[in-house]
Amino acid sequence: MRNAIVGLLGVVFVMPALAGPDEFPRTASGKPDFSGRYDIATLTPYTRRGGADAEPYLDADAAAQRAAGAVRWYENSMRDRDPNRGPPQKGGNVDARSYDPVWFDQGLSMFEIDGKIPASILVDPPNGQMPPPSEAAIARWRASQENRDERRGRYDNPEYLNLQDRCLYLGHVSIPALPVVYNNIKTIVQTEDHVMILIEWMHWARVARLDSDHLPDDMRSLAGDSIGWWEDDTLVVETTNFFSRPGVPEEGKRVVERFSPLTKDSLLYRFTVHDPNRTAPYTGEMPWPKTESKMYEYACHEGNYSMFNTLRGARAQERAALALEDESSDD
Repeated sequence: MRNAIVGLLGVVFVMPALAGPDEFPRTASGKPDFSGRYDIATLTPYTRRGGADAEPYLDADAAAQRAAGAVRWYENSMRDRDPNRGPPQKGGNVDARSYDPVWFDQGLSMFEIDGKIPASILVDPPNGQMPPPSEAAIARWRASQENRDERRGRYDNPEYLNLQDRCLYLGHVSIPALPVVYNNIKTIVQTEDHVMILIEWMHWARVARLDSDHLPDDMRSLAGDSIGWWEDDTLVVETTNFFSRPGVPEEGKRVVERFSPLTKDSLLYRFTVHDPNRTAPYTGEMPWPKTESKMYEYACHEGNYSMFNTLRGARAQERAALALEDESSDD
């Protein structure tokens, strides 16, 4: 985690000091200047815990309890990493988590907006849950399962691995730009006619052209084509022209993001996703607080030993299967 554990044990829930938009940095043309680095790590979940009947807001005590629980988890996890501990008992449970807890950076507090503590990032539908998948999306999934080539192994070659396993792209941290388990810094570089949003996870750079038209429909990318405009002090960014996976258009998807001054040191990020795979659009919002932390290099693809070992394991399975076939033929 970015901060030492000593810092984690001090304040587990911080209320930001609200400031009017006039206190927010401005460009020479008078527009809010969103340039800077933002650390959006948070304990606030994407969807509301407790289902559709859960309350949309938490009180300060409940939020503080969640923060304290996060600190306890971190302390207990680090205790398991004591280098002087003995070996586990024979037959005992061996911790198989992906990383040591120092890698994770999910935040240690829930965020506050306008004096309230939302129970989820998602605010619409009002129940804080994702809309159900559409019938067309379900039909496509069933068709893909029926037409799947069972002879093609998932690990036959690198191209069969998904983009996340290959450290190339992760959609739900790029657009909408949401928090995940680590690498939660977003960097904004703003000019009069462009806004660049650099995503720490996989270093995906999104560039929105201001006061421009969308590219033709046949010019697409994984993160789509972004254009932007100003509505008073709010920067609106609309993105279309998505690929669902390389070379496969994602027809009808549109994401609208809104960046507004919240405090002198944070902005309010609000997004609405229009996705034909869902029965209704959905909206979320959260603050992006500025940070002095640096953005880490994301050199995952260049040193992706996990992918090499995955493919190596598949080759070992193939050799074992061939050996069994040889034994059967000898009999």
